[in-house]
Amino acid sequence: MAEALKIVLYPDPRLRKPSTAIKQFTPELRELADAMLALMREYHGVGLAAPQIGKNIRLFVMNATGKPEDDKIYVNPVLIEAEDDDEAEEGCLSIPELRVKVVRAKRLQLDAQDLEGKPIHEVADGFVARIWQHEADHLNGVLLTDRMGAVAKITNRGLLKDLEEQYRRKTGGK
Repeated sequence: MAEALKIVLYPDPRLRKPSTAIKQFTPELRELADAMLALMREYHGVGLAAPQIGKNIRLFVMNATGKPEDDKIYVNPVLIEAEDDDEAEEGCLSIPELRVKVVRAKRLQLDAQDLEGKPIHEVADGFVARIWQHEADHLNGVLLTDRMGAVAKITNRGLLKDLEEQYRRKTGGK
């Protein structure tokens, strides 16, 4: 990749834009996914969606264990058949320092494609299912801040305002 990838930070509007389906499975797509995995590891994340690097395409990478052999890449993912609910704490690479409890489906199914366009069909529960849902939210322009309860919104108001001010300074008040 010619340019180094960077994490897009809240409140960058690219994080709110719904992503488009990937139709071409090229060597560049593989390079992008590999670079995303490296960036995710560099920032000690467990998942990273393409909008978080400023690319509004339906792609996310993840690794729930940290072992390289457990790297996963999902193209055009669709989540279905959610079961039960579970509340757990989540963070987000695009909103540093934010940690909030979020209710998500405990178990669900994911249909996607791999980097060659071949179908993937998986079922997961617990931590993996939570990562899928968090990253799929990014592909739909939904942020962790949208999933926060009222108390978490009040508690983290200062942090979010600081991030908004940093973004305004960086972009010249836009």
